[in-house]
Amino acid sequence: MNDVTLDPSRCPLCGQSNRCSQADPALEGQPCWCFSTRIDRNALERIPPELVDRACLCPRCATGLAPQDEDGENA
Repeated sequence: MNDVTLDPSRCPLCGQSNRCSQADPALEGQPCWCFSTRIDRNALERIPPELVDRACLCPRCATGLAPQDEDGENA
């Protein structure tokens, strides 16, 4: 992924919506789901170095669950 394709609303691990209230102008001022969730250390270590602090993980990846595809199946 490079600067042109980076989407701060997408998880850098699975590409699904990260549901980040900080990246979504429609949710401005609302606390993000991650403020009250324990983030899995292994998930943080899997983020490519060039994407660290550039886009948030989605709830599934952040908690160490397998990512899901668009049909809700585990990828």
